[in-house]
Amino acid sequence: MQFHLIGPFRITTDEGDTFAPKAPKICQMLAVLALQSREAVATDTLVRELWGEDPPSGAPRTLQTHVYHARRMLHDARVVRGERRLLLTQAPGYFLDITRDEVDACVFEELVRDAQQELHQGAPEKAAAHLDRARALWHGPMLSNVPIAGVLTGRIAHMEELRIRALELRVETEFQLGRYREVLPELRILVNDHPLHEWFHGRLISALHRAGRRAEALQAYQNLYSVLRRELGLEPSEELQRLQAEILNASTDDHLVRMPRPKNPSATTGYTPLWASAVAS
Repeated sequence: MQFHLIGPFRITTDEGDTFAPKAPKICQMLAVLALQSREAVATDTLVRELWGEDPPSGAPRTLQTHVYHARRMLHDARVVRGERRLLLTQAPGYFLDITRDEVDACVFEELVRDAQQELHQGAPEKAAAHLDRARALWHGPMLSNVPIAGVLTGRIAHMEELRIRALELRVETEFQLGRYREVLPELRILVNDHPLHEWFHGRLISALHRAGRRAEALQAYQNLYSVLRRELGLEPSEELQRLQAEILNASTDDHLVRMPRPKNPSATTGYTPLWASAVAS
C-alpha cells in the first residue's frame, strides 16, 4: 500500500490497484495525515488546512464528517488487506496508522538523506543509486490535484527544497566520478530552470573548464553575471569571481582536470539524465 503525494494525490492498494479520491477536502486531510504518519495531527491543524485561519463555527463537526467518509472510502476501496484500520482517532485529533515507507514523500526524503551520507563518505556510486530511486518517485509538483492551504504549503515548500538538494547531490556525484562532460546537458537544463541559483551556474562553469572548454566556461560566467545584474543588481559571489580569474589565468593546455577525448567523437555520450526539473517547477 502506498500514498502518493509527489505529483497528483493517489493511493495504491495492497492489491496494486491505484485510485485518486475525488473529494478535495478528504484529499487535503489525508495528505496532512500522511506527511505525519503514525503521529496524531491536532484537530485545529486539520481545520486550519481545510478552512483557513477563519473557519466556520461548525468546522470541527464537519471535519468529523470528512473523517467518517474517508474511512468509508478507504474501506470500500480495499486499500489494505484484512482488518487493518488506517484512519484512527487519537487525541488531540487523528492519525494514519501507516509507516514512512508507505508514503512516497517520506521515502524520497530518506533517499536524499542516504545519498548525502554516502557522498560525504566518499561513495558516489552508492549515492547515485539512492538518487536514481528518488528520481523515479518524482512525478511533478506535490499534490498537483489537491487544493493547498497553510499547513500543506509549508510541507510542499520543504519538499521543493529537498528536490533542489537532490539535484545538487546528483551533480556532485557526477563530479566525484569525474563525469564532467556527461553532466553538462543536465547542468544546462538546471541553469535554465533555476537562473538565480549560483551553485548550478558555478558547477556548469567548472564542468566546462574541466572538460577543456574554456571559452564556453567564460561565456557561462558572463551569462550568470548578466542575469544577476539584471534581476538583482548583484555580482557573482567571490568564489565564482575567483573561478573566473582561475580560468582566465589558465593556459589553453592547463585545465583543472585533463579529460581524454572519446575514441569516437561522433558517438553520443551515455549519461543518466536528471528527472525533468521543468515538470516539477
